[in-house]
Amino acid sequence: MGKTYVIGEIGQNHNGSVDIAKLLVDVVSRPIHDKLFDNTLPTMDAVKLTKRDLNQELSQSQMDRPYNTPNSFGKTYGEHREYLELSDEEHFEVYKYAKEKGLDFVETLCAIGCLSMFKLFTPDKLKVASRDLTNLPLLAALAETKVPMIISTGMAGKKELDDAVNVITKYHSDLSILHCVSEYPTKYENVNLRTITYLKNNYPQFKIGYSDHTIGVATPIAAVGVGAEIIEKHITLDRGMKGTDQAGSLAIDGIYRMMRDIRNLDLSMGKEEIYIEPSVVAAREKLERSIATKVNLKKGDTIKEENLHLLSPGDGFKWSDKNLLIGKKVKADISKNEIIYKNQVD
Repeated sequence: MGKTYVIGEIGQNHNGSVDIAKLLVDVVSRPIHDKLFDNTLPTMDAVKLTKRDLNQELSQSQMDRPYNTPNSFGKTYGEHREYLELSDEEHFEVYKYAKEKGLDFVETLCAIGCLSMFKLFTPDKLKVASRDLTNLPLLAALAETKVPMIISTGMAGKKELDDAVNVITKYHSDLSILHCVSEYPTKYENVNLRTITYLKNNYPQFKIGYSDHTIGVATPIAAVGVGAEIIEKHITLDRGMKGTDQAGSLAIDGIYRMMRDIRNLDLSMGKEEIYIEPSVVAAREKLERSIATKVNLKKGDTIKEENLHLLSPGDGFKWSDKNLLIGKKVKADISKNEIIYKNQVD
């Protein structure tokens, strides 16, 4: 399968701070080292930010409604949203920092007005949030840039997905589709990882992946096992930080564990055939069984099947080869419970 493309979704877990966003870039770019086999493994491939244009976000009444939850950054929902927005220039600053660390930079753009950032830089990929899969004017505007796109199916059925694909592919075909469930956090019984297989079978021309909202690391790792080529996961510095997405995100230790396990799973996938791995040859020779004597055999004795059984090591004749021995004479004495080798028989 190759290397899974893993996106660390900062989203708005930066809490309005460029410095926090940069710290998350630092965390993502730290080396992943598997102590068991002394392997240094590839890190995440990309980080992702979200950009909203508040003039194209919510109705005025929703923007003005009081918002006094523990996760609020303002008296109204509009003030809260405004606090969490980084400017185009600040997005550019995080973009440059991520590129210095060797990471791709992905942007979720929630409105056509967010394309203003293209005056400063071009993201490596554009992500469409699940809620905007039916926002066909936005999809067309993003696709027109010809930047590779990623869409999530979190709120979509097949019709909605097909409508989105048809709009985007009028401009280009560099498209990836992520299975997603827009439930925060997602209950495990609602994940339905087999949708990944469905998407791979029905949309084989696109890369298929999984955007995860479960708690923990088991589900995204399993998604790789069933064929996801892209994994997206929310990340944070501390799950106890203020903010609605923090508790459902992976913190520093979780990021490390998920990446270690995904990269080891990448190595584990192999190819669709059965063969003897060269690394097991020594174990095979030591542990498999070979044809051995049940009784003492004297020089000139004829080998009979009833005088044979199987013992380790496995460097002699296999039972499937017993006809090469039965009826042959031994060249020299062979003690009971010893392996019979080719040079010992005529």
